[in-house]
This record gives sequence, structure tokens and C-alpha cells, in this order.
Amino acid sequence: MKPATLHAAAALFLFGAAEVSAKCLPIAGTQPRMIPAAATEAALPEEGSVRLTFLGHSSFHIETAQGVSAVTDFNGYLVPEELPDIVTMNNAHDTHYSDYIDPEIGVALRGWNDKTGIALHDVTIKDLRVWNLPTNVRDWGGTRYNGNSIFVFEAADLCIGHLGHLHHLLTDEHLGDLGLIDVLLAPADGIWTMGHERMAQVIAQIRPSVVIPMHYFNAETLGRFLSAMEPRYSVVVSETPTVTFSRLNLPFNQVLVLPGG
Repeated sequence: MKPATLHAAAALFLFGAAEVSAKCLPIAGTQPRMIPAAATEAALPEEGSVRLTFLGHSSFHIETAQGVSAVTDFNGYLVPEELPDIVTMNNAHDTHYSDYIDPEIGVALRGWNDKTGIALHDVTIKDLRVWNLPTNVRDWGGTRYNGNSIFVFEAADLCIGHLGHLHHLLTDEHLGDLGLIDVLLAPADGIWTMGHERMAQVIAQIRPSVVIPMHYFNAETLGRFLSAMEPRYSVVVSETPTVTFSRLNLPFNQVLVLPGG
């Protein structure tokens, strides 16, 4: 199927490699915080795999083999049936965070810190580790330093990066701290975060095996993002919002479109 046909198929559907070790690198000086997690009765991913479900906008539900779950850019209304153990948030817009966190959610990680000016997190629950890399956001014509975070989720020997509301290219220091990312959850709106060509540059900087677009508002916007990803990445359109990854089945240079954007 030609790329243009793939793009059209993605829009219509949504709106009507070699084994290596994962090497996500933590931010220097942080120490993981160990927190016990309650067991879950739901069906779990197989050992050595991690399951992602696109909830919509910028929110994903991440589930591990040991029953730990997390929701990205938690906003209180795009939520799974079962409460997660961890939620991460960014505050560029109120669709990316909530001030009202159910007390049953054990860990709420905000990608900004109004008191200290920088948020640093590193939390491990069983087989899921979550940490963040602070970045900047535009703010009324200026720059709000460390106002956004890239959150990284490590499970099943895989590193999943969520760019949040990223507004700029990454520095060499950012890339060194970030390490190797296998699956990248990238905003594809083309205006509120970054233009499509600039976002494609960020993805080229990070060089993930799989890119899952998020934070887009119509088929045309998604199509422009997919065009910007050519020719390096092929496009695959999923019939369901859920995908399971393992080190053995990880695609190479693939944009995976999940319904629900």
C-alpha cells in the first residue's frame, strides 16, 4: 500500500528487528522510591510484555505482567475501568492534569513544581519504574522553564516515553538523560505543541522503534503528521486501541495509529 493510501486509510478508520537490551537512563542524582502495589484480579499481560491502551487525547493506560498500571496525562475523565497505581500529569492545559485525585490512586506525579521550579520523580512499583525528564513550555509569549515533563515508563525490558506537551527540540543533555526509548508517545497536533516537521525532528533525535501519535484533533491533522514521518517510518493502523509489546515482537521504525485520538 502506498504511503498516501495508508494515510487515507488511517483517517477513514479513525474518524468514521534484532533483540537488544533496554537502556533507559535516569536523571543523575535521583533514587527510585519503592512502593507496594495492590494485586489486581484483571487479566494481565504475559511475563516479559507490557500492554498499552489509548484512552484518548494524551492519556494511555499502561499495564504490566505483575499487575501494576499507570495512566499518562491523567485528567480525571479519560480513565480505565480500574483505578491505576500511578498517574502522571502535565499542566500546559487542563486536559492534561487534574487537581482531584482519587485517594485510591497511590502515586500522582506532576510534571511541574510551582514551589521548587523543577519536578524530579523516580518511582518503582514491582515491575514498573516511572521517572521524568523536565522540559520547557511556552507561556504567554515567554518560556516557563521545567513546566513540562517527558515521563518514561520502564517495564518488560522496554522503555516507553511520553512527550507530554513538549514545545521544543531536545538538547544533547536531554538526549543523554533520556537514554534509549523503544516506544514513543508523541503529540501530533502540529500547532499547540510543535509543528509536524519540528516534531519529526524530535522523533529523529530520539530514534524510537515505534511511534504512537496522540493529541491530534482530526483526520487531516493526523495525515499531515504521518506525511512528516516519511520515509523513515512505515504506518500501521490498529483496529483496537490496545497493543501489547515485548522485546521479541517490537516492530522497527513503525508509526502505530491507535483509534481514539
